[in-house]
Amino acid sequence: MHETNGKLDASGMAFQALAWALMDESRAERLLSLTGLTPEGLRGSITDRSTQAAILSFLEAHEPDLIACAAIIGVSPAVLVQARQELEA
Repeated sequence: MHETNGKLDASGMAFQALAWALMDESRAERLLSLTGLTPEGLRGSITDRSTQAAILSFLEAHEPDLIACAAIIGVSPAVLVQARQELEA
């Protein structure tokens, strides 16, 4: 589910992480605040690798969120960190 031709689907995980983050209003507000994105800016840049990396970095910055999100989307926290690294490469 998170691999494409044996390669990590980093963008797919970023989209899933974003959906998870937006399910809670206070977490969504914190995401926007800490990333500097606006709702319009997020909508306009969601396909950019840098925005996707910022979403995953947001999770990394708060370990409880990283662990909870990873559990919901069915990967280990380390895989989310790896996805962020891939997006930043």
